[in-house]
This record gives sequence, structure tokens and C-alpha cells, in this order.
Amino acid sequence: MSHFSEQIQIWYHNNRRDLPWRETKNPYHIWLSEVILQQTRVQQGIDYYNKFVHAFEDIKTLSNASEQEVLNLWQGLGYYSRGRNLHKAAKMVVHEFQNQFPRIFDDIRKLPGVGNYTAAAIASFAYNLPHAVVDGNVYRVLSRYFNADEFIDTPQGQKYYQALADELLDRQNPANHNQAIMELGALVCTPKIPNCQNCPLGDTCEAKSKKTWSELPRKKGKIKVRARQLNYFVSINKQNVLLQKRGEKDIWANMFEFPLVEGDEIDSQILKNVRFLKTLNHKLTHQNLTVNFYAVDNVDEISINHSAEWISLDALKDYPLPRVIERFLAEEYELISR
Repeated sequence: MSHFSEQIQIWYHNNRRDLPWRETKNPYHIWLSEVILQQTRVQQGIDYYNKFVHAFEDIKTLSNASEQEVLNLWQGLGYYSRGRNLHKAAKMVVHEFQNQFPRIFDDIRKLPGVGNYTAAAIASFAYNLPHAVVDGNVYRVLSRYFNADEFIDTPQGQKYYQALADELLDRQNPANHNQAIMELGALVCTPKIPNCQNCPLGDTCEAKSKKTWSELPRKKGKIKVRARQLNYFVSINKQNVLLQKRGEKDIWANMFEFPLVEGDEIDSQILKNVRFLKTLNHKLTHQNLTVNFYAVDNVDEISINHSAEWISLDALKDYPLPRVIERFLAEEYELISR
């Protein structure tokens, strides 16, 4: 075992957080946790992990659920393609892998929504197979420890860091090694103010000695953010609200929303027959949304799609809604505050 791996594993043994998915070798539970934790803080992820394990006790139960049930439980986590891929992958395991979660990296990698990192994590955590994980935390630890200026968002840079991670991996105990390096990045080698004084690698870290940690890791490109304006038309008739199902090719695919017109030009005839309610700003990773809400009494005045239906206000909790619509209903009507 290298000095690097030995030091981080000793540190991990004494400092690791108690997390529910670390107490199991069940690949279904480990896969659930890894998908949920993509783009999600650990504390929030714990609540959703527990909800999913309680609602779907095994992968077959998850496979048999409807997509609407899965998205409804996923609600609030964002990046809803993760929830849809979770459901598709469960069906794939049941039907193509005979209800047995795959045991080798290449088969795990075939599951929808599973990339190299997630496949390596599942393979090592569930089966102790020697596959090194490289996530945001690992990029940060490796780039600082070696003072490496390779970009982490280019194919060349990603191959470089993967090769480093593979070389450092404790092949006798890959699960513990992988957990340790990720935990070090999460708790000590943090993005803004790393706790170098309490780092087990502090004596040999090049970025610490050269005081370059704030510059690492390096990224070549910046995310391009698209601005969009969404105009929703809200019709509440007694104890029912008109909702329609969103398509499959955009944000919030297959979720439910009010009738919609996108863009900053709305037919003047429509505006004569509606009442402005409020505007909410909503940020996604690649999009900044300006969302306007209008009250409409006569739905014949607006364009609705074939999926539109009147839904009881009491049943709203059973429908997956975009977070911005949840916010609006909670603020304007004191509904759906979950």
C-alpha cells in the first residue's frame, strides 16, 4: 500500500461520517445512494435515500412502480433525468439481468444514468472490485496533492486524473480507499477554504507547500447559461386545477405544469383575458428562468395540449411538479408545501 493510500485510510477510519449506505454491501442500496447524491448535498440525500428504500424495498419493486410514482418521490431533488434513468435502470436489471444487479464494471456501466464514476463506486463499494473512483472531490484532492494543472473538464485531463487514481488505488481494499479519498475531499480538501492543518497528506501535498491550492483544480470552459421566459396560465375551478403533462424533450420531462406559453411575446388578446399574479426567478445549472404566472377564468382563451386535465387540489401531492410551480402554489395558495 502506498503512503498516500495508507494515510487517507487511517484518517478515514477515525473521521468518517456515519451514512446509511456505508452500512451495507447491497448493490441496490449503494446504486440508489450514488444516483441520489449526484448534484445533491449529503444531508438532503439521506432523507431521499431513506424515502426510496422505504417505498421500494428492492429493485423489482422499483421496476414495477410507475414513472409518475418515481418522479413524485424524486420531487425536490432536481435534475429529474436522474429519476427517470433510475426507473429505466431498474427495469433493465429486472428484465435483462434476471433481477440480479450486475456484478462487473462493464455491465454496471450499461445501466441508464450510470457513468464511469458511478460504475466504479458500485463495483468497489458493493463487490470490492479494484476500480478507482474519480468525482469532484477526487479531482480536487489529486490536482492539489500533485499540483497538477491539467484541466478536469477535458478528455485529456480526465484521462490523466483517472490514470493517477488508478495508480494510487489500494487494490487489496479498493472500497475503503475510494471512500477515504472522497471523504477527504468532502470534509478537508474543500473547494474554498481547505483544512490543510488537519489533512493527513499535508506534509507531502505540493499545492500546500507552493500555496497554489486556491487555483486548483483548473477548468477550461465555463458553462453557457441560457435565459428563458415561461408564462404559465393558472386556472382553478372550485377545488380543481388545470394541469398538463410536459413533453419528453426538455427540462422537467413528463412532469405536470400549468398551460404554458414560452417567450416574451404573448398574444395581446390573451393578455386582455388574464390577470397577472407574480413572477418567480428560477435557476437551473444551464438555464436562468423568468417564470410569470397569470390567472385565467375561461380556459378557452388559452392554448392547452391534449394531456390537460382537471386535478383535485387534494390530489396535487400525488403529481410530480417542477419546483418553481410548487413554490408558486405554496406562496399564492398555501398548497404543496412539502
